[in-house]
Amino acid sequence: MNTRIATILLPLAIVLAAFQAQAESLAEGSIEAGKSKSITCTACHGAEGNSVNPLWPNIAGQNANYIIGQLSAFKNGSRMDPLMTSQAMLLSDEDMHDVAVYFESLPAPAMAVGDPSKVDKGEALYRGGNGDNGVAACLACHGPTGRGNPAALYPALQGQHATYTAKQLRDYANEARTSDGKTRIMRDIAARLSEDDINAVASYVQGLR
Repeated sequence: MNTRIATILLPLAIVLAAFQAQAESLAEGSIEAGKSKSITCTACHGAEGNSVNPLWPNIAGQNANYIIGQLSAFKNGSRMDPLMTSQAMLLSDEDMHDVAVYFESLPAPAMAVGDPSKVDKGEALYRGGNGDNGVAACLACHGPTGRGNPAALYPALQGQHATYTAKQLRDYANEARTSDGKTRIMRDIAARLSEDDINAVASYVQGLR
């Protein structure tokens, strides 16, 4: 091969290999088995992991390890919800892994922003935080496009219903949700957000893609 062409193609090959590695799940499981086991899940989360009820989360494209962690939390009682707890109790570890990699394999939803009048404020908080009250930028953990960090168990947020996101932030703020564990990272951040901040960030997150 011509040396000049090889010099151009080698970096490209490395970049493509990196994208392929990122596309592979960090969790073990069977997508095919997960699809068949997900029938019960679709009653609330939709046939393709996209819920029609804004109070129930979209889980298409969600990081598999995060899904596994939340199902485990519902099963062991560290996260509470009557519907999810009863469903998680029926799942084995293998079931959780299979369902998780299946939903992770689905395309993340593409949705419009929530309240357009709040998007500018929401973007400012998501990207820059608020130094005055110590609120960290959301993108530090969840990424600039809301894809999250699978290795660190930070969830994808892109295309999530604004109503659901706002409720989770409120639940963290009042400690109704404590599944952030000993780090308390979400509870500490959410407690510093005003109601207007919460609605603004949630509206912006809904439109991420």
